[in-house]
Amino acid sequence: MNQSTLNQSGTALLRISLGVIYLAHSVYLKIFVFTLPGTVAFFESLGLPAVVAYGTFLAEAVGGFALLIGYQSRLVALALVPIALGATWAHADFGWVFSAQGGGWEYPLFLTVSTAVVALQGDGAFSLHRALESRQRATPAQAI
Repeated sequence: MNQSTLNQSGTALLRISLGVIYLAHSVYLKIFVFTLPGTVAFFESLGLPAVVAYGTFLAEAVGGFALLIGYQSRLVALALVPIALGATWAHADFGWVFSAQGGGWEYPLFLTVSTAVVALQGDGAFSLHRALESRQRATPAQAI
């Protein structure tokens, strides 16, 4: 394997892992563990309107899926950075360690930085976006 292949594979591993994390954090955690009404109540306890809770859920779910399949990863990750920063802010008062009561800020901060790395590096290997680009390049332009 050459360095470029290793870099692309490493980027894909990070992107896919983040996709799974965002999906789990939105669909599983916010629907099945805390429920959407519970999530809304938590956001409101922070002084945020309910619509922010629903927007966060939607952004994490759709963004997580897009990262998982590798579609427009730079743009999606860039859109998710403020969400992850918001989670870091929301957990800041609970201390450093995320296993603390209420969760700490270290995990959301790591999630923010990891998401920023994907925003900088892009899709990596094994992405739908890359497959679509390859297919488009392989298809000759039709004459008008």
